[in-house]
Amino acid sequence: MSEVSQSDETLLKTPLYDMHVAAGGKMVPFAGYLMPVQYPLGIMKEHTHTREKAGLFDVSHMGQSYMRSVDGSDPAKILEEIMPSALAVLKPGKMRYTVLLNDMGGIEDDLMVTRTFEPEGSLYVVVNAGCKAKDYEILEDRFAGRLALELLEDRALLALQGPKAEAVLAKLAPEVADLNFMEGTMVTLEGVVCWVSRCGYTGEDGYEISVPEEEAPLLAARLLRDDDVEWIGLGARDSLRLEVGLCLSGHDFDASNSPVEAGVTFAIGKKRREAGDFIGSERILAELEGGAEKSLVGILPSGRAPAREGVEIADSEGTIIGRITSGGFGPTYGGPIAMGYVPNAFSAEGTDIQLIIRGKAHPAKVAKTPFVPQRYKRKKL
Repeated sequence: MSEVSQSDETLLKTPLYDMHVAAGGKMVPFAGYLMPVQYPLGIMKEHTHTREKAGLFDVSHMGQSYMRSVDGSDPAKILEEIMPSALAVLKPGKMRYTVLLNDMGGIEDDLMVTRTFEPEGSLYVVVNAGCKAKDYEILEDRFAGRLALELLEDRALLALQGPKAEAVLAKLAPEVADLNFMEGTMVTLEGVVCWVSRCGYTGEDGYEISVPEEEAPLLAARLLRDDDVEWIGLGARDSLRLEVGLCLSGHDFDASNSPVEAGVTFAIGKKRREAGDFIGSERILAELEGGAEKSLVGILPSGRAPAREGVEIADSEGTIIGRITSGGFGPTYGGPIAMGYVPNAFSAEGTDIQLIIRGKAHPAKVAKTPFVPQRYKRKKL
């Protein structure tokens, strides 16, 4: 059983905290919460289990909210002022990955926006745990009197990820098998009405389940009774997302990086580019046209030693040109992998670079991401 130090008592706990401790989870501070970084299975096996079967993640520390306009207009049109994605065109049950921009075209956070069925006229928005206070402050300050936020602080959030996720959840609600990637709907699971979205941040097929906090332990226990399901901690969650080239907010981008630099231009809608009607558009559109000064790239270190966040990147002559933003060992890939920013002149696949680890230069190459294929379930419509 995990032990928690006295200094950790001020940290928040999710509704599933006791389950993590009982399961032998190693609890660590993360984004103001005590969260499980791993279980007795270990990070490597947790990672592999998710790729092969189904992993259950507690992501209740994320920020969940409903957003609606005060005057009854479309709240998606309001959010489009500071988000470059085409949100107003979303139909009920459709969701979109987008980014929250600042006036300079930098990314304050990335988030998921879904058009709900109920409450009618609302959006369901999920933001990152470490940014939720800042995100809500930005929205409230900018849209005071125009946008109403209902924080869903009485709900837990579970992520069931992996190739067996559909079969596991369909035993409780067969209709989840009909959801396409990036769709959500209301579903009754074990007698409890939940919002289920077909999405996730592992690169695998899977679901996120928003459930009333008092019902979360029972639902989690029911899912864990399936032989294909295991608890998965933050350690494997990080290696899973890194292998499929997904950015971590506050690490792979911050408020100074544009969507072009961070390689998330897919979040910028075509018509939004044409209209340029969002903050920071002057910089972003200029970078789309002429290129940014630097780019987030995949990196393959030589040998077996991983390069961690903060490691300096140098050119072949030893001049420092960037740094690693995420790095570690990719269990499915079978070797060390990383991401980091380099000037565009060094961003081509196969470019030779060096990583300065403990004062010593190690050879590496720029690589394309994802390092392993993403396997979302996209059905033909």
